[in-house]
Amino acid sequence: MPTKERYLQLLLQTDVSSLNLIAMRTFMLLWAGVITLIPLLTLTACEKEGRENETKISATGSSESHNTGENCMQCHVKGGEGEGWFTVAGTAYNSQQSQVYPNATVRLYTGPNGSGTLVHTIYGDRLGNFYTTEKIDFSDGLYPAVEGSTGTQYMPDPVTHGDCNSCHGNSTDRLWAK
Repeated sequence: MPTKERYLQLLLQTDVSSLNLIAMRTFMLLWAGVITLIPLLTLTACEKEGRENETKISATGSSESHNTGENCMQCHVKGGEGEGWFTVAGTAYNSQQSQVYPNATVRLYTGPNGSGTLVHTIYGDRLGNFYTTEKIDFSDGLYPAVEGSTGTQYMPDPVTHGDCNSCHGNSTDRLWAK
């Protein structure tokens, strides 16, 4: 029969061994969790940067767009949260600039007031938004025209980007059609 001191010594060794075993198992479980999460975090972080440019083009009658009046190209750019990297995007309003103008048409010309060559046509959707991911060369400046059912509004100055809502509705009047 063990002595009282030997009994206490065995008891302490057992408790320390048990604690070591519990600590070791806890560490192994935590480490396994970290090892499992690292690849997932890497995939999530790289997804946005590795995303391909999706073709997104507004169409008459469509209602797939969102965030009417907002600057579309805050998100719809390379590395952004939006699907597709827009080259032209914006929102058309009625002549009072109080409601969206559904299904407007935006044309880009090389000369003012619809003169020169027609470079591109973008058809707005029923929510008033228009957008495209198609390549458009703005290097020489293009003159936009917004067409409604009863008239056309021409922008008097050339633009060198298609980020329409970055100015319109912020530092200048909203785009409008009649």
